[in-house]
Amino acid sequence: MVMPQSHRLQEESVVRKNNINWVGMDVHADMIQVAVYRGEESFPSEEYTSSTDAKAKARLLKKLREMSGEVRCVYEAGPCGYDMQRYLSGNGISCEVTAPSLIPRKVGDRVKTDRRDARNLGRLYRSGELTMIYIPDEEQESVRDLIRAREDMVEDVRRKRHLLGKFLLRHGYRYSGKQWTQAHEKWIKGIEFDSKYLKAVLEEYQVGLNQTMEQLKRLTQAIEEIAVTPQYQKPAAALMTLRGVQTLTAMTILSEMGDMRRFGKAGEFMAALGLTPSEYSSGSRICRGGITKTGNVHVRRVLVEAAWHYRHRPIAGYTIKARRKGQPLEVVSIAQKADIRLNRKYRRMVDRGKRSTTAVVATARELAGFVWAIAQNVKA
Repeated sequence: MVMPQSHRLQEESVVRKNNINWVGMDVHADMIQVAVYRGEESFPSEEYTSSTDAKAKARLLKKLREMSGEVRCVYEAGPCGYDMQRYLSGNGISCEVTAPSLIPRKVGDRVKTDRRDARNLGRLYRSGELTMIYIPDEEQESVRDLIRAREDMVEDVRRKRHLLGKFLLRHGYRYSGKQWTQAHEKWIKGIEFDSKYLKAVLEEYQVGLNQTMEQLKRLTQAIEEIAVTPQYQKPAAALMTLRGVQTLTAMTILSEMGDMRRFGKAGEFMAALGLTPSEYSSGSRICRGGITKTGNVHVRRVLVEAAWHYRHRPIAGYTIKARRKGQPLEVVSIAQKADIRLNRKYRRMVDRGKRSTTAVVATARELAGFVWAIAQNVKA
């Protein structure tokens, strides 16, 4: 009797799945908890702990290689980065990284240990319930770290300015004009304290602020130099045809998201940024809330900042025209459509009584769609 092809393929699929080792790893700075499920086993066939030094990683690799059948590993994204993924993948072992915020959690589960986490990862990986993240190459990650370092410097400048301003306010010095202009900085330099201790505090605050400002300038210059390299020049220039998107915004999008053509639809790209509305509906009751905020926070922030520019009339000024000059017609057409549609989106929401911040976030969501559309038409 000849077995039908569908049954034979199903049987081969079951045999193949039973021959896979699903490895869940809970990776920390100094140790790795490992749980191995073979096929459809209900409990792990192996569980052990490994250190993270070079010798221990080599022993872990040897153990994985000695397993019979295919080996697939997974661990959560975290502060340890992609070192383990690159190490295993570079040595022929399949390894993926999952998004921690999208891992299914049991309601009422109040017990969390490294062993349970590793088991949970292996079991969910086998059932296909994990959402994997995009892993950048080492060069892209280095550019991303450079841009994130600049963001840190911006926060440090803001914090140091705040500390200096509050220090002066405590001692009766209050500037009535716009702060942190040349006139304001000149006013600060003219302040003299009688106490030598207060003089020392003021001097140290100023030195710290100036040093951070210099760091910020150096990082900004480095990013601008990267933006004109062959790898980034074309896609960055295309994104800069959009209103509110300049060099730093374009480079943040490119370094954080990589190849955006991997998103099949604009909605998928919006969801990856956490710009889609949350929802809690049941039966006939429909309840939608604010955005999910489960995606890339860096790109979401720069798009919201860029979306503020669409509250103005959709008239292309000299700067916008200069950025659009020489760009492909398809890209310019998308940017022009964005000018009209996003301005109309913002105005309609504000006219209906929505807060400007709410309208800007909704505008940023649609702006993400135009960013995705431009990315589909441009190759690096």
